[in-house]
Amino acid sequence: MSKIGTYISETRSELLTKVSWPTWAELQNSAIVVMVSSVMIALVVFGMDFLFELLVGQAYNLIAK
Repeated sequence: MSKIGTYISETRSELLTKVSWPTWAELQNSAIVVMVSSVMIALVVFGMDFLFELLVGQAYNLIAK
């Protein structure tokens, strides 16, 4: 049981003294980059899906006639 306590104590100490945490401005910038990237990827996937739907629909119409 003392090993768990030691582990928690050392983990807390390391998080407080050795980890460099980003500033609020860095967090905001990173969040904006993630949001913009997510929207761009979503638009690309939407475009590919729309194009694929059109192509499959055209192929189906050619075969069904």
